[in-house]
Amino acid sequence: MIKVAMVDDQPLLLQGLSMMIGTQSDLEVIWTASNGREAVFKATAVQPDVILMDLRMPDMTGVEATAAIKADYPEVKIIILTTFMEDEEIFESLKLGASGYLLKDATPETLFNAIRKAMSGGTIIEPLVASKLVKHLKGSGESSKNQILEKLTSREVEIARGIAQGQSNREIAELLFVSEGTVKNHLTSILEKLELRDRTQLAILFVKNDL
Repeated sequence: MIKVAMVDDQPLLLQGLSMMIGTQSDLEVIWTASNGREAVFKATAVQPDVILMDLRMPDMTGVEATAAIKADYPEVKIIILTTFMEDEEIFESLKLGASGYLLKDATPETLFNAIRKAMSGGTIIEPLVASKLVKHLKGSGESSKNQILEKLTSREVEIARGIAQGQSNREIAELLFVSEGTVKNHLTSILEKLELRDRTQLAILFVKNDL
C-alpha cells in the first residue's frame, strides 16, 4: 500500500483528489494539509511515501515545504501540483529534490500512474511544462539534439530515454537486461557529460529536445 499525503489550500480539490485516490486498492490517503507549514508538521509525525504538493499557499509555500521535508526525510517522494504560471517555482522544487510535477487538470489515471512512478523511483515529466522549464538548465541544457547525442554512447542514450519516459532504474535494467548497478553507473556518467544535476533535469532535457 502506497501512503499518500496531499497539500493544497483548496478544500474542494483535496476532497476530490482524496475520493479519486481512494478508489485504488494500492493507494491510501493518510493525511491532507492546507498549507506548507501544516504539511511539514504532519510529515514529522507521520511520513507518507508520496506527497502531492501545491506550490502557492498561505503561511508556507510548496517550495519552502518541499525544502523542509526533503531535508529531514529525503526518502519521501514529492510530486508538485502545478499550473503553467508556476514554472519558476517548479524549477526551484525540482532543485530541492521533488520527483517531478503534474498539471492540476491531469486525468485520474495520470495521477495514479504518477504516484506509482514516484514510489518506484521514476520521474514525472509533463511535456507541455518541460518546454517552459528547459530555459533554466545550465551547460548542455542549451545544446542542440546532435550535440547532446554526440556526448553519449548508444547505451547511455537508451537509459536517458527510459528516464525521460519516467522509468525507474529497475524498470530500465529489466528492459535492457542489465543490473540496476549498471544503470546507476551509466546515469552518473550521463549527468557528468551533460553537466546536469539529477535525473529530473535529464528527463526535461530529453523531452524538450524530442530525444
